[in-house]
Amino acid sequence: MADLEYTVRDTIATILLNRPARKNAFTIEMVHAWADALIEAQRDPEVRVIVITGAGGSFCSGVDLSTFKGEQRAPLAEKELLTRNVHRVALALEDVDKPVIAAVSGPAVGAGMDMALLCDLRFGGRSARFSEGYIKVGLVPGDGGCWLLPRAVGTSTALRMLWTGDFVGADEALRIGLVDEVHEDDALLDATYAYARRLAERPPVAIRTIKRAVRQGARHDLRTALDLISSHMAVITSTEDSAEAFAAFQEKRPGHYTGS
Repeated sequence: MADLEYTVRDTIATILLNRPARKNAFTIEMVHAWADALIEAQRDPEVRVIVITGAGGSFCSGVDLSTFKGEQRAPLAEKELLTRNVHRVALALEDVDKPVIAAVSGPAVGAGMDMALLCDLRFGGRSARFSEGYIKVGLVPGDGGCWLLPRAVGTSTALRMLWTGDFVGADEALRIGLVDEVHEDDALLDATYAYARRLAERPPVAIRTIKRAVRQGARHDLRTALDLISSHMAVITSTEDSAEAFAAFQEKRPGHYTGS
């Protein structure tokens, strides 16, 4: 079996981290496969939603430090290890305008937690545990944690997690906004895919444009955001997706929009 598996079924792509013996800690080879899978999912017109999860009751315990044991790198080489490898996943996710949902059970630690934060939504199993554990090994978050975590939970809560490396369980993660839903472990994937199917049944062009507009809005003032959304609206109303969805609404057809 591959350490990372990519599959597509019924318009939903799944990226499965598959090193359960190492709590899905990732190698450099896994990072490149992960980024390539995201690029493929973005390009594939059949894919409408992406789910990322881990095998064996864990999400991801971060980078597998044993693969770098004993290595000594110059500062520039250390920087390039991140920018040319680990950061490929973050940058690939930044380019994905389709919904991405992390289904997290067990530990999500360090870069593994950051990978979950990079997703649009996080559904947690009852066993989910989150830690920005870099501080415990004398490091700083290397995969966007200092940027991502404050945006999810607020500055002071983020600093507490970043400074201590303490674990946050599922219920606390839900309370502080780190996860969006919590389910029993044996129901987590069913709940995640049920929600993914809801999104997949919505007009895909509108879904993707909404995600782009939200991200653009985080970088611009209101006036710029309104100007951008007026352009988006002009394009959306010209699509078959929009026309079909509007007709289905007017005709009160049962179920959700399922057009292509």
